[in-house]
Amino acid sequence: MRVIGSRLSGLLIIEPLVRSDDRGFFLETFSRERYRQVGIDVDFVQDNHSRSGAGTLRGLHYQLPPGQAKLVRSARGRIHDVVVDIRRSSSTFGQYESFELDDVHHRQLYIPAGFAHGFCALSPEVDVVYRVSTYYDPAAEMGIAWNDPDVSVAWPVSAPLVSDRDRRLPRLADVDPAELF
Repeated sequence: MRVIGSRLSGLLIIEPLVRSDDRGFFLETFSRERYRQVGIDVDFVQDNHSRSGAGTLRGLHYQLPPGQAKLVRSARGRIHDVVVDIRRSSSTFGQYESFELDDVHHRQLYIPAGFAHGFCALSPEVDVVYRVSTYYDPAAEMGIAWNDPDVSVAWPVSAPLVSDRDRRLPRLADVDPAELF
């Protein structure tokens, strides 16, 4: 596999080795030892799977400190994946990066704790699969507005399908600093 760094410190793009032939393809989506060798020494404890239709936007979510690292991939379809740095001491605080993840190139995104995460489905049906480093805790679930003008994410859809909960998320500037990293 090939690991590519990002402008946001700690964020990694992982390009797995894909073996293809007339039957289809095979790839390794996770190997604890291989990932440790490239600096991802995380004890993932839970796997999650979401399905979305085109134009669905989920996010921007995070868990309260100590937070939750994620290993994200699109098992089916194509997504516009967005990560926002919410580490107050970071020189890139409040900045974001976006990546296209799909079931053709099979790239994964490693997101350490200290980032808000979201995605928009670009194909008719999308299955996003991700590993997390802490168990889901509804009391620790937080988020920032997907359309926060200070963050200014360039989403690829003008009128996304967004949940009521995500519509009510605060701007980053309105989040209590104790709820950030």
